[in-house]
Amino acid sequence: MRIGGVAYRTIWVDPDDGWSIRIIDQTKLPWSLEIVRLTDMAQAAHAIRSMQVRGAPLIGAAAAYGLCLAVRQDASSEAMERDAALLAATRPTAINLRWALERMLTRLRNTPAADRVRIAYEEAAAIADEDVAQNEAIGRHGLKLIEQAVKPGRRVNVLTHCNAGWLATVDWGTALAPIYRAYDAGVDLHVWVDETRPRNQGAALTAWELGRHGVAHTVVADNAGGHLMQHGEVDLVIVGTDRVTRTGDVANKIGTYLKALAAHDNGVPFWVALPSTTIDWAVSDGVDEIPIEQRSAAEVTDVTGRTTDGKIATVRVAPVDSAAANPAFDVTPARLVTGLITERGRCEASARGLHGLFPERS
Repeated sequence: MRIGGVAYRTIWVDPDDGWSIRIIDQTKLPWSLEIVRLTDMAQAAHAIRSMQVRGAPLIGAAAAYGLCLAVRQDASSEAMERDAALLAATRPTAINLRWALERMLTRLRNTPAADRVRIAYEEAAAIADEDVAQNEAIGRHGLKLIEQAVKPGRRVNVLTHCNAGWLATVDWGTALAPIYRAYDAGVDLHVWVDETRPRNQGAALTAWELGRHGVAHTVVADNAGGHLMQHGEVDLVIVGTDRVTRTGDVANKIGTYLKALAAHDNGVPFWVALPSTTIDWAVSDGVDEIPIEQRSAAEVTDVTGRTTDGKIATVRVAPVDSAAANPAFDVTPARLVTGLITERGRCEASARGLHGLFPERS
């Protein structure tokens, strides 16, 4: 995607030295665009844990490149396994993290130590390139849903939650890929952007992305979605996901379940966009089996923003003596999901639907 006419991915190998990793620091957006250089595994792990990089597909790519940095320092099998385990522990919910590391280890375990650095970078680059291709395909398959929602004399209103745009992937995005496709195809559309407390990824990241691309959008409080649906202001909901079970349950940013309930009650289609790397074929019951990350209470009690004098400041919005809980994700049961949008096409959110697209997993 482009920022100020310049093409960017969210993660790439520094062309100047050919080995260090560059990322867009998403904790600085939307106030400033800062590029961070990662030179060792610890920095990569911190980038994932602190959400300098975030979004399931991007986390997977970042972990793969983090392992590249690790084997560059020590290519022994013992160190490689240890460092992969450290990277895997950074975020528990997104399945892409574990998938990417397992893919890297499968390749590297069968590679002599002397060749591991070269092979690691080749495999990480393949993971990144495949993610871009998958998300571009998701955009094509999801475009048809937006085109079908077009009504004479009325723009299409799409509601999304959290950030599932190109910032959450290597490029294109998942839930936003169909929106970008529709906009580029000339569809008159508008996006309702949930602010997505507590980290405000919608207000800070999705709104920033859409604005750079020229897509009409309006930021709304998280709790406004149901009201908008009741009054016919939402034609469809498209969200991303961090893990999908083999039966179609969906784990996504906290608050997604409430949007699905409101959509179900109002007859609004609720679609989930994902690359197949986000499917956990070993899990069937999302509510009971998907681990939910518990993040810092400070993300709930404190808010960071720009003051009227242009300074960036963090302020506390809850009483000092009040405790806060911060589950980062919730699970939407498959029965509330209209369907899934993958790189191979669309399907119902069910074991039958997923195996119809991915018969090799049967």
